[in-house]
This record gives sequence, C-alpha cells and structure tokens, in this order.
Amino acid sequence: MPINAEYRGPGDLPQVIPVFPLPGALLLPRGQMPLNIFEPRYLAMVDDALRDGHRLIGMIQPDVSHSRDEAHPKLFRVGCVGRITQLAEAGDGRYILELTGIARFKVLEEMTALTAYRQCKVDYFPYIDDFTARKGEEAVDRDALLKVLTDFLKANNLKVDWEGVESAPNEALVNALAMMSPYGPPEKQAMLEAPDLKTRAEILIAVTEMDLAKKRTSGDPPLQ
Repeated sequence: MPINAEYRGPGDLPQVIPVFPLPGALLLPRGQMPLNIFEPRYLAMVDDALRDGHRLIGMIQPDVSHSRDEAHPKLFRVGCVGRITQLAEAGDGRYILELTGIARFKVLEEMTALTAYRQCKVDYFPYIDDFTARKGEEAVDRDALLKVLTDFLKANNLKVDWEGVESAPNEALVNALAMMSPYGPPEKQAMLEAPDLKTRAEILIAVTEMDLAKKRTSGDPPLQ
C-alpha cells in the first residue's frame, strides 16, 4: 500500500516511539496489519500518534515466558514500526485501523512515560536494509516456498488466490505468508529477526514442514 510519507533511512523516524505489545503479532516492512483497538490506553496511543503527526506505532511481542509481571511483561528486543494508513471509527468506541510496516527496530531502553501506554527508545540502524524495498528477494527459493504453501493448504483443506500469489513479488509473498502464518510467538519472533528475506523464507519453510510432519505423525485434524 502506498503511504504519504517517505522514509529513506533511520534519520526519518523518531528515536522514541509508542509500542503496542501483542502476542503472536508480526508486522514486517511494507506489510499490512489490521488492528482492532478498544483498550483505553491504546485508543489514547492512536489519538496521540495522529495528534503528533507521525502516525507511527511500534508493534512488538511481550516476552511472556521470561516475565514475572503479567500486567507489565518484558518485551522482546526487536519489533517493527508501522504507520497508520487506514483508520475508521466503529461507532462503539473502537478504532479499526491498518498499519503499514516501515522498518524493524531494536529496543535500546523503555522510557519512563506519563502515558498509560508504553514507549521505547529504539535503534533502526541494525535493520537499515528494511528501507530498501525488495532488498535481497532474488535469493529467495520461490519454488520451495510455493511447494510448502501448496502442502499446507492441502493438509488443512484451505484455498488461496493463486493468481494473486503468482503475481506477488518475492518480498510481498514471503512477508505476507509470514505475517499470516498460524505459528506461535517464538516462531513469529524468529521470522521477524531474520537477517534477510532469504533467511525469513527458509525459517517459514522449515517451521511449516515441521508442523506438517507433526500433524502427519499425530493424526491431528486440519485447521478449521
């Protein structure tokens, strides 16, 4: 999705951003993530992002397995900042919005904030390649990716728009499949932190193949 702002590098993004901890959520550069916002603190976060003009929200997973405080869990060290590119009011106090991913970031520190939502000082430089669209997509094994996708769909009695799949560039295909994949926080975090698109595709393929092998061995029913 085209966006109205151009981000050419880390200097175009603020160092301190609001973050939205959400288990299992994976946002990747140039990917689109729909969100249903209803908690007061996150409604305030959206309002502030719009008021400040930057329209940016950092998506990050809580590291629940290493947290003692359920109300304020630790965060994984890597997330992805996105820009609000669509916003609608639901009429019952909720926001329905869509984030478009810009670049991944590494958390340097969590700020002591007066806001109800959390804010972090972040560094985008470790992921500077994220600012270049379709970087490294020629190295992706597209045939292997499509094969495992076909196997996954068949095993779970699912269908897909093959015309859309076949016309999608490698970056869009890998990132969309990674974001939509039904795997847990550790697998999602591994795909997020992959150093390049080729590695992300390889992780997605490996995780899917393991999942399919486990289902064949256990005789688990397909996804509903």
